Amino acid sequence: MSNETDGSIQLEYGLDDRPPWPKSLLLGLQHVAVMIVPATAVAFIVAGDVGLSVADTAYIVQMVLLFSGLATVVQAYTVGPVGARLPIVMGSSFTFVGAAVTIGIDYGMAAVFGAILVTGFAVEGLIGWQFKRIKPFFPPLVTGLVVVIIGLYLIPVAMDYAAGGVGADDYGALHNIGLAALVLAIAVGLNLFTRGIARLLSILAGIAIGYVVAVAFGLVDFSPIGDAAWVAVPSPTRFGFEFEPIAIVVFAFLFLVSAMETVGDMSGVTAAEGRNPTDREFRGGLFNDGLLSSIGAVFSAFPITSFSQNVGIVNFTGVMSRHVVGISGVILAILGLSPKVGAAVTTIPSAVFGGAVLLMVGMVAASGVRLIVLHTEFDRRNMVIVAVSLSLGLGVATTPEALSGLPNAAETFFGEPVIMTALSALLLNTFVPGEQSPLFDTPADESAEPEPAVGPSDD
Repeated sequence: MSNETDGSIQLEYGLDDRPPWPKSLLLGLQHVAVMIVPATAVAFIVAGDVGLSVADTAYIVQMVLLFSGLATVVQAYTVGPVGARLPIVMGSSFTFVGAAVTIGIDYGMAAVFGAILVTGFAVEGLIGWQFKRIKPFFPPLVTGLVVVIIGLYLIPVAMDYAAGGVGADDYGALHNIGLAALVLAIAVGLNLFTRGIARLLSILAGIAIGYVVAVAFGLVDFSPIGDAAWVAVPSPTRFGFEFEPIAIVVFAFLFLVSAMETVGDMSGVTAAEGRNPTDREFRGGLFNDGLLSSIGAVFSAFPITSFSQNVGIVNFTGVMSRHVVGISGVILAILGLSPKVGAAVTTIPSAVFGGAVLLMVGMVAASGVRLIVLHTEFDRRNMVIVAVSLSLGLGVATTPEALSGLPNAAETFFGEPVIMTALSALLLNTFVPGEQSPLFDTPADESAEPEPAVGPSDD
């Protein structure tokens, strides 16, 4: 793979540069501020849907922050072959939300963490080792569809939170809808009509203002914060481990999907230098994803992967210093050692959280659309692949009872929207002739009229 491409940007600080300490600290805090809400959102959503207690939810939030920080530090500085030495902030991914909820409800959280423990490094380690052979099977058409479905199928979850949370006595009440609308309006307004730090922190600002309004109206219970300790050592195997075969298969496939997201994020970071990642960077980055996810599972953290919005910050600011991102990792790890931080997150009213999550999952879907549009020609072949993949993914998301006649294991596996979309797109793109197929390099219909040339290469 060539490491030289066009398209570099003017960097304020290069990969190994060290900005002055005051500036490095502020830049590191900016990375934390941008990712802390979506990272903790994963824990908040899963814990809420599975029905975990406030204390358990706060603990999982704490562990997500801790292992996000540790993985970020390893990514920036490496430990042996683990880590890419790139400025990539790590956190918990929305890719695993649906599976964690379904398996958590059906088999218990012990099965969730058992599956993560087994599949984390086993799958991503194998992918990192054999990356060159696997990459052609996941062109932008396939990975883009996966990102789209991750955003789309979580929209109903976000709406439930915006209404006050499923099962809440005040579900759909005017004050809940009002809070969610306020958060959404502020975040959208700042994102579209401001520049600089205000735009970058638009979601955080929306949540902060919504939280203040909720406090003013007496809708926040602060007791969990008072009950939580300032510092606590993580306790391994808090939920135990169970090794359910179907849970392991589901998470194995999702780690494959997550690995492709990380590949895209690493490519996005090195694009600032006008190059593609080296094979060693790809391998180390994927090893870091898998190993830290498996270790994190021992302490009840959800899978850790790269965060795309922080890749955007690197390109937006021109600050590519891995030392800045290393500071971000240290900050996250310190926050993760304080139960009060996790407890504080659990006091955010569901409606406030819902307004932000609506925007976040919508942006996830939009980024997937952008990935497809930039790298894929919408000819007949590709439109059919998009149609089939999204129809099956949204079909099982909106009408899960349609698969009730299948054996339980098959119902769990094929009932995951991400798996249905990814599997459909992968199989169709592989076996139908076309430019993005790894098996063919000619258009599907040789007799068809010539079509416009495709856009950028998917290399």
